Amino acid sequence: MYRNVLELHTGQPASDGAGVRMTRVFAGQGVERFDPFLMLDQFDTANADDYIGGFPAHPHRGFETVTYMLEGRMRHEDHLGNQGLLKPGGLQWMTAARGIIHSEMPEQQEGLMRGFQLWLNLPGKTKMGPASYRDYEPAEVPRLTTSQGVEVVVLAGHFDDGEHQQLGAVQRPDTDPYYFDFIMPAQSAISPRLPEGHRALLYVYEGQIEVEGDTVAPVTTNRLVRLSDEGQLRIRSAQGARVLLIAGAPLNEPIVQYGPFVMNTREQIEQALRDYQRGEFGQ
Repeated sequence: MYRNVLELHTGQPASDGAGVRMTRVFAGQGVERFDPFLMLDQFDTANADDYIGGFPAHPHRGFETVTYMLEGRMRHEDHLGNQGLLKPGGLQWMTAARGIIHSEMPEQQEGLMRGFQLWLNLPGKTKMGPASYRDYEPAEVPRLTTSQGVEVVVLAGHFDDGEHQQLGAVQRPDTDPYYFDFIMPAQSAISPRLPEGHRALLYVYEGQIEVEGDTVAPVTTNRLVRLSDEGQLRIRSAQGARVLLIAGAPLNEPIVQYGPFVMNTREQIEQALRDYQRGEFGQ
């Protein structure tokens, strides 16, 4: 039995930070169907005016941010004293938990800026835990190539296709995220194994793919696929493609979001606002 395609979703143009232009692949109303994931943004532009303003200092509470850079350089600083430079092929994993105030600013004046930011929810029991931050250099992110020539970037979780196994750069409890980037040549296929019950998403950011067992037309560039939670997964590409696979264990908890705060109740959101306004954020 194969995982079924439940939904095809197209992202929308958006602007965030100090005028950074991007594609918001998903977020906002109805985000429960992507649980445990809250948002996926894609930035992909060579026009410096679209990214030069960056993301000046701003707060987060209650979730994790995952930034995967394909091209360009972004500098991170936060109120805990962390600093880091995200480079092409690198990964940044920030656990906001009870609170972090950070900035993400481009460290370039021209050239291509390309990558993704994913928001991953935290369970209620750890939303007020300690915040943390970690940059992963490109060499710290495992890569492998399958017998069909598919290059796999193993950002998080555990990749297993029955032929290769590789632990990702990051492992997380509770949500058990799997995050892979597949670079698929023409006439290739890949069959990643995922835990039963994991919410699974595919985002095609180059080329097109076919999902085995589905009768719809090929999934084209800039389309997100939401899959059923059980069954095998096999992806084929006749013409070649680049695809993100994002999967995780649903938390099945209430999601109450107010901008950069994601909690379980309205009262917790109001407390986050009070803490931030009083200068007690993250303490």
